[in-house]
Amino acid sequence: MADKKLIIIPTYNEKENIAALIGKIFALNKNFEILIIDDSSPDGTAGIVRKLMKRYPDLLNLMERPEKSGLGTAYIAGFKYAVERRYDYIFEMDADFSHNPRDLTKLYDACRKGADVAIGSRYISGVNVVNWPIGRVIMSYYASSYVRMITGMNIKDTTAGFKCYKLKALDAIDFDRIKMKGYGFQIEMKYTAWKLGFSIVEVPIIFIDRKRGSSKMNSGIFGEAAWGVFRLRFRKIKPRHT
Repeated sequence: MADKKLIIIPTYNEKENIAALIGKIFALNKNFEILIIDDSSPDGTAGIVRKLMKRYPDLLNLMERPEKSGLGTAYIAGFKYAVERRYDYIFEMDADFSHNPRDLTKLYDACRKGADVAIGSRYISGVNVVNWPIGRVIMSYYASSYVRMITGMNIKDTTAGFKCYKLKALDAIDFDRIKMKGYGFQIEMKYTAWKLGFSIVEVPIIFIDRKRGSSKMNSGIFGEAAWGVFRLRFRKIKPRHT
């Protein structure tokens, strides 16, 4: 029986990217399914997805939320959807082509060969980031160093948002205890999986900054992550099933 593979893609104002991204993923012919989680994008992103669902029945699904509620809550909604439907492999991916769809197979292969969590890593083999201002590269790189120092995780790209989870890893995580909503969410999920004893592997990728649309990054996101990492260090992590 073929593995069930779900790619979760949160969106907010991604009309310039979403149709092309969906087409690229399905062109891989790797039996991926896609769940778009749209936070009521005023640019009509959800409408584009609804039209494409007619072209890709049973492969493309849409979850519409009433307002912009944060990256972390979008992924948690997607994870709950995936766990309920017992997908074997669950992927996180940005909608803006910063993550190359072809690298989905690298993440899948890493999990299929033994990893419980595979990370598409910008920093496991040097610094592989294209089109970012040097200041942002430095900030991102040293943010990961800071997270490693505080948490003890031996992960080079702690803020990465391109990942694959095996079902058993998500099954064990108590989503109601995941508190960070912005990019700190990525750190918290990795830390939780690591503390629960799951194997984490970093796969080298090249990250290319978006060419269309606008970034969702802001200073509040960084502030949440910085303070949240301190709190993580002292939190007791328990599996969901006890």
